[in-house]
Amino acid sequence: MRYRVAWMKGDGIGPEISDAAIEVLNSIQESLPISFDIKFYDLGDRSKIERGSALPEETVEGIKSSDASIKGPVGESAFESIVAIRQKLDLYANIRPARSYEGVPHAGKIDAIIVRENTEDLYKGIEFEVQGVATSLRIISEKATRRIAKVAATYAIKRRKHVTVVHKANVLRVSDGLFRRVALEELGSGGLTVDEKYVDAMSMALIRNPEQFDIILTPNVYGDILSDEASQIAGGLGFAASANIGDLSSLFEPVHGSAPDIAGKGVANPYSMVMSLSMMLNHIGISRSDNEAMRASAAISSVVEKSIKGGILTPDAGGRLTTKEVGRELAKGVKEFVQTG
Repeated sequence: MRYRVAWMKGDGIGPEISDAAIEVLNSIQESLPISFDIKFYDLGDRSKIERGSALPEETVEGIKSSDASIKGPVGESAFESIVAIRQKLDLYANIRPARSYEGVPHAGKIDAIIVRENTEDLYKGIEFEVQGVATSLRIISEKATRRIAKVAATYAIKRRKHVTVVHKANVLRVSDGLFRRVALEELGSGGLTVDEKYVDAMSMALIRNPEQFDIILTPNVYGDILSDEASQIAGGLGFAASANIGDLSSLFEPVHGSAPDIAGKGVANPYSMVMSLSMMLNHIGISRSDNEAMRASAAISSVVEKSIKGGILTPDAGGRLTTKEVGRELAKGVKEFVQTG
C-alpha cells in the first residue's frame, strides 16, 4: 500500500528531528511492501514570518487530503497553529503515552496513557478583557466528554482495563461536574475498573506511585499539564510522543517544544519524533487494516527500546551521538529487525 503523508517540520529543532525520523521511514519503505508519498507543508513561527500565517490554508488542506500527518514542534505560534488545527479538523482525542525505558534515568517506573479531550476547555480561546478584568470562558460539553471517554475505554480494554478520571468537580461543580458525571456514565459498563482523582491529588500521586496508573482520562488543560509531568517522570520530554486523532484526520507530534537554544547544533533528541512516527504507522495499520503498517510500527517500537537500552542517545540523555547519528542507527536497526523477522 501507498499512503499520503503531510509533514510539517516546524521550528527550532523540528527540521533536525524530522530528518532523523524520515530516515527511519525510508528504511521501512526499503524493507517492507509499504510506501509513502510525503509532502511538506509550512507551519509555525517561520511560516508566520515568511507567509504571514502560522497555519496557511494550504497546510490545512494538505492535512485533510492525506492519509495521516505528522509535525515537528513549533515555537511561540502554537495557539495559532497546532491548537487551531485541532479545532479546525476536530482532532478531539489527544493520546500521550508515558513510558519509562531501561537506559534512561527516570523518576519512577511508569507505563500509562493520558487520554486528553483536545478541542474544548479553556483552549477554546474565548477570552476578553473589560476595564482591567480578564475573563476566559471554559467550555465542557456532554458530547465531547462522552466521545473522549469512549476513546479512553477503547485503549483500556486493550491494556489493563483501568481508567482514572481526573477532574476538580469539588470546586468547578458545573464544568468539571459535567465531565465527571458523563465520563463515569460512559465508563460504567464494559468490565473496566474506574476510579477518579482531583487534579491536584493526581499530580501528587503521579510522582508518589506512577506505576498504579494505566489510562488517565482528563479535560484539555489538565491533560496538557499532567502529560508533561508524566513524561518527565518517564525520563524527559525528549522521549514523549503524541497523537491527535479525529474521525476524519489525524496528526502526530512530539510533546516537547522547539528548543531554539539548541537548534542547529545537531544534538536534539529525535526519539520523540521517531516514536510519533511509530504511533502514526500504528494508527494507519488499525484504521486501514494494514498488517504491514502495524509491522512497521512494531519494528520501530522494538528497535527504539533496544537502542535506548544500548546507549544510542544524544547528550541530553547521557549519550554522545548527534541527532543524525541516532537517526542513522535507528534506521539501520529497523531494517535489520525487519529482515531477520
